[in-house]
Amino acid sequence: MADIQWFPGHMAKALRLISEKMPQVDIVFELVDARIPYSSQNPEVAATTGNKPRLLIITKADLADPNITQQWIDYFKQHGLPAIALDSRGNKIKHQLTTTVQRILKDKIEAEQSKGMKKRAIRAMCVGVPNVGKSTLLNHLVGKNVATTANRPGVTTGQQWLRSSADLELLDTPGVLWPKFANQDQAKLLAISGAIKDSLYPKDDVALYALRYLRQHRPQELMNRYHLQDRDLDDAVSDADLLLTITRKMGFRDDYDRASERLIFELRRGKLGRISLESPRYLNESQD
Repeated sequence: MADIQWFPGHMAKALRLISEKMPQVDIVFELVDARIPYSSQNPEVAATTGNKPRLLIITKADLADPNITQQWIDYFKQHGLPAIALDSRGNKIKHQLTTTVQRILKDKIEAEQSKGMKKRAIRAMCVGVPNVGKSTLLNHLVGKNVATTANRPGVTTGQQWLRSSADLELLDTPGVLWPKFANQDQAKLLAISGAIKDSLYPKDDVALYALRYLRQHRPQELMNRYHLQDRDLDDAVSDADLLLTITRKMGFRDDYDRASERLIFELRRGKLGRISLESPRYLNESQD
């Protein structure tokens, strides 16, 4: 079984540019996927930002379990990292985001005003893994399609400054991963979310990983989507046999590669419901 890894040259270049631009910004917006908020955090971002204020923006909240998303917000705040959850298509996100940033930078803004400095726009750098919804959010904040969007990773390849309002300017950056994942569970979660090119990982391995999680944590959604019976999820049934059952239910006979791809895409697009693939509770259990 080959390890999943993806760190092309343009990502290494993007990380260097992020480091070079850091002195120009007041705050860093790090976007993470609501379904995998922990695994979609780029450790290189924390290393690069240093003491720069950072706001974790949990995107695609409409695809994740809202209760678990709130647990993640509380978890990050307990660890000293402000976090908010956004549906990037929402109508009030510009006001919500600007208000949050002004609160985080309150001391800095007041210090500049006390020195008689002219009021200026806050400059924020937007970073995140590929396909995390960064371009969608930026287009919404700016009010027009200035950033290219697509449901695949690697679309944004350069950096550009965008003006959201008189109070906020945004530096767009390409989606970046990091040289080595902590483990292959993290790699598979990133693959499910769409952060890794679909041509770069074995679909059946990732589908089996997803099935293992779903049958343990969200069996009813799995049964509803693929018209399964209780006996199909019996402990005696292996994940591979379950995948073959779903393959036949899809009408693909024994083409489990095609079924694996369909399962991943349907999970990614919310066809099984609002599902979070990791939670603080299971994170804590894995670290014990």
